[in-house]
Formats: sequence, structure tokens, C-alpha cells
Amino acid sequence: MTGRGDVSARLAWRDLTVTVALGTGDTQAVLQGLTGHAEPGTITALMGPSGSGKSTLLDALAGRLAANAFLSGTVLLNGRKANLSFGAAAYVTQDDNLIGTLTVRETISYSARLRLPDKMPREEKQALVEGTIVEMGLQDCADTVVGNWHLRGISGGEKRRVSIALEILMRPRLLFLDEPTSGLDSASAFFVTQTLRGLARDGRTVIASVHQPSSEVFLLFDCLYLLSGGRTVYFGKASEACEFFAQAGFPCPPMRNPSDHFLRCINSDFDKVKATLKGSMKARFERSNDDDPLEKMTTSEAMRRLTSYYQHSQCHINAQQKVDEMARLKGTVLDPGGGSQASFLMQAFTLTKRSFVNMSRDFGYYWLRLIIYIVVTLCIGTIYLNVGTGYSSILARGACASFIFGFVTFMSIGGFPSFVEDMKVFQRERLNGHYGVLAFVVSNTVSAMPFLVLITFVSGTLCYFMVRLHPGFTHYLFFVLALYASVTVVESLMMAIASVIPNFLMGIIIGAGIQGIFMLVSGYFRLPHDIPKPFWRYPMSYISFHYWALQGQYQNDLRGLLFDNQDDELPRIPGEFILETVFQIDVARSKWLDLAVLFSMIVIYRLLFFLM
Repeated sequence: MTGRGDVSARLAWRDLTVTVALGTGDTQAVLQGLTGHAEPGTITALMGPSGSGKSTLLDALAGRLAANAFLSGTVLLNGRKANLSFGAAAYVTQDDNLIGTLTVRETISYSARLRLPDKMPREEKQALVEGTIVEMGLQDCADTVVGNWHLRGISGGEKRRVSIALEILMRPRLLFLDEPTSGLDSASAFFVTQTLRGLARDGRTVIASVHQPSSEVFLLFDCLYLLSGGRTVYFGKASEACEFFAQAGFPCPPMRNPSDHFLRCINSDFDKVKATLKGSMKARFERSNDDDPLEKMTTSEAMRRLTSYYQHSQCHINAQQKVDEMARLKGTVLDPGGGSQASFLMQAFTLTKRSFVNMSRDFGYYWLRLIIYIVVTLCIGTIYLNVGTGYSSILARGACASFIFGFVTFMSIGGFPSFVEDMKVFQRERLNGHYGVLAFVVSNTVSAMPFLVLITFVSGTLCYFMVRLHPGFTHYLFFVLALYASVTVVESLMMAIASVIPNFLMGIIIGAGIQGIFMLVSGYFRLPHDIPKPFWRYPMSYISFHYWALQGQYQNDLRGLLFDNQDDELPRIPGEFILETVFQIDVARSKWLDLAVLFSMIVIYRLLFFLM
């Protein structure tokens, strides 16, 4: 471990403006001239109505702005210009993207192995993991699985604390959180915020965006940065916000939650609500509260008054002076860290082990698919049972191969929802610097291999011997290898799709559409020489893995066999003749070359995923 734990992080920002490029070519200012600061030992809340810019401000400070967003102004870390890149500061996202089959202790332990130095003794790593579990109050659920669609796991508040635990594992001094209390009940929200307050009191600088906290949660914040329409409404001590609003002419009623009152003053949606209710019968008979200034003006007017009042207030002057003071004091050059100190081999090994454990425990990932594959191949085996070498078996063998390498491999898209969940975890960990894309690609390929081998060899063996395809070990080996390669190509294709389409329903539809097109040009539904050349033959049939799988399997099954003719008096038909005239196969090309093309497609799709 480094000595970062003894170094404080003082963050300041001055005249921060963020502009977003729109699709029409125009630009829109999301944040306008914001100035503020966050100090060690404090927890700062970024608050405002939906669309106010609080998440954008958090992303701007953490260096996570989207590619179409442009930042101007100054961000200072310990008095020096800071450009926090991906993985440079601990950042907890709004969504708890965790692996549901792992226990809480396993989740944190694997994260520790991914990021802590290889030379650190196992006992020290485990002590750090146990210390983090205690610090986040997770002792009671440490050996409980996180949970997913078929496994009952920990509560929402506990999941949020696990997400925070993963990011504080490397003991960063700067911690960003996006809506840490979103979707939690009041007790869980209070527990999470109390935990964050404890982390801050330990010398960390904590900045969290929050939407509308309860009064109990609001009291836990040290500083409040209130935004509306991308402008500062208030920045200062959270305990002094009510006094500021009262001085500005918007006192908080005695029985109202302060955060509710602040948002009531600056949320323009209330104007629409008032306009809708204005003509209702109930509103006619209700007496308006003449003491409430918000009844006498629109929210837009109140917002203008508050922003203007803040610009000339002592709070604004104090913020400017504090930022100037922090800019003058050049502190230690701080690497906020959070990135990995483990070697590539350690990362790849740990990810492979974690992925293998996840796959083995996830019933829907491979075990359910194995059962379905066995059932379907038993159906194929009984329908084409002992197909033989009669005249009718010529087309039967072709149809059997087409179904196996078409529909059976098509079922591999069923694993897409699991890919999407894996991608969410991968994106969170990559952005926080836990590991790189290459380590993930290697680990996913290696960990999936035993399951895919099991699926294809079990189902392939059943099908091969029930149908009694071309006898001989090399023919059997080619058949199961081609089936394994085809299934793995589909998995690799779906991984590439998952990297650009996070919605599993859209991904399945697109994956199914692509495979449907590939099946059409495979050379079974339309013979290779009859496929229109400009587009469908070249290049589509050559891009289709079904084409290469069928070309190879037809040769593997028919070559060397003799088939009965229509009339017993006619000579038997050699398999080579059928390959050339019936299926239009190029017999000069080796079937092993077709298999090599399939394996090269696996590499190409994995590379596509790596590049995306």
C-alpha cells in the first residue's frame, strides 16, 4: 500500500461551466459559472430538482463528463490544477452493479485481489477486506449472496454499502457518490448517509449528489450546494441554509422538511401543478396561505430572486475567498488513486476465477442451457435415428446438419441477459480503474470454455451416435469441434453486441436478426451458386459462420460414403458426387480450413469487443 492514507484532498472549483453539443449542431450550457469547494472531514451534498445539473457537476469534478460535454473553468486539487481521469478518484454510481451469485465477502475479496499489489501478503489483503466490511457495517450479511433474479440476497441498503465498500477498499481520500440514497427506504438511506459521514470524519473528502433527502438525512450533511437550472442557488453550511432562505424572503415553515422547502422554491414543476389545479373545485374552496411568498409568485421568479440574492450574499463572498485561499496553498501532489496495483496476470487469473464461480452458480447461465441442449439433441437424435445411407438420407443428413448448426447454435443468444449484467459490472470496474479490457476479454474467454466444451461435447456426442453420422474418431472430433466453435462464435458475437447495446431485449432482437440473415446465406436454404452474388454471396455468405460450419460438416459427413440410388439396379452414389452436384461444395478445400475460419471468427469478434 502507498502512503495516500495520510494525505488529505482539498477540492475547489471556480467559474465552472459545462456546455453540451446537441445533435442539431447547437450547444447548450448545462452548468454556468459555479464556484465552490469541498474539504477533508466533510460530506458535501449536491442538491437540486431533476435536470438542475447536480449529476453533471459531480461528473465534471470527477473527470467523467461525456464525450459531447465541454468543461471550462478551474478545478483544483490541493491547490493544483486537477484533471481527474477515469479511475483516478473513487466514484460510486447510482446503480448497484454487482455479481449476484457472490457473497458480500467474496465480492470485496475479489476486488481486493484485482487491485492490491501482488507482493502484499494474503493475510494483509484479508485483514483489509475484513476491516472494510466492519467499517461499512456489513458483518451480519458478509456471508450472504448479493442476490439476483433467482437467488434471494441482501437488501437494497446493504447493496449500496457494498458498492461503497468496493470503492473505499484502496483507501482513497476523495470519494464521489451519485444518488447514494436513491431507491432506499428512510432507514436504509439514513444508515448509508451515516456511514458516509463516518468515512468523512476519518479524513476523507466526500461529495454526494442527492435528490430529496429526509430531514434526518439532511442533518447529516456538513455542506450544501443547491443548484437550479445549472446555476448556484446556495453554497455553504447545510445548517445555515434555512437562515439564508429566510433572509432571501422564503422562510421555511415550522413543520416542513428543509430539503422539501428548498426544492419547493426552485422546482419549476410546481408552477405546472398550480396551473393544473387552479380551476379545480377543491382549489376554489380552499383558502390560500397568504403568508407563503410562493403563493404570490411563480417558481421562476423565486429562482431568479434566490440566485440574485446569493450572488450578493456573504455566503458567495466566503466561497470565493475560500477558493482563492485554497488556490494559494499548494499542497501535496495527490494521486487520488483507486486504480489497480496488481499485475496483468493477477487480474486475468482473478477475473477468470470469479467469472467461473459466477457461471457455475448461475443456473440460467449454462446449466439451464445444458438441459435445453440435451433435450433438443435428444429430439434430433430420435427424429434422425440411425439415418443410414439410403437415397432419402442424402437430404436428411443435409437437413440434420443445417438444423444443428443453425438452430442449436442460435440458442446461445439465451445467455445475452447474463452478458448484459457482466457488462454493467465490467463498465463500473473499468471506469474506476480496477482492470483493463484485455484482462476481461481473456478471463471471459477462458472461464466460459469449460462450460461451452461441456455443452457442445455432451449434446454433440448424443446427436452424433444417435443419428450415426460418418463413423470414425476424426469425423466425430471434427463434428464436436465445429459445434463448439459455432457456439463460441455466437457467444463472442453477442458479447460484441452487448458492448454497444446495453438493453437485453434490443440486444436479443438484433442478435437474432443477424443470425437469421447468416442462416439464410449458409448454403442450405439457397444453394451457394444460386445465392445472388453482388451482396448476398460476396460478402455476406463468407461473413456467415453458418456457411463455413455447413461446408465443413457436409464434407465431414458425406465424403467417403456411398449412398443408395433411386433404383437398386443403378450404381451407388459416392458422397463426393453429392457434395459437388447436390450441395455445391468445393471439395478441393479442406474441411479443416473451414474449421480454422470458424476459430478465426471467434478471435475477430473478441477483438471487436476489445476495440469497442
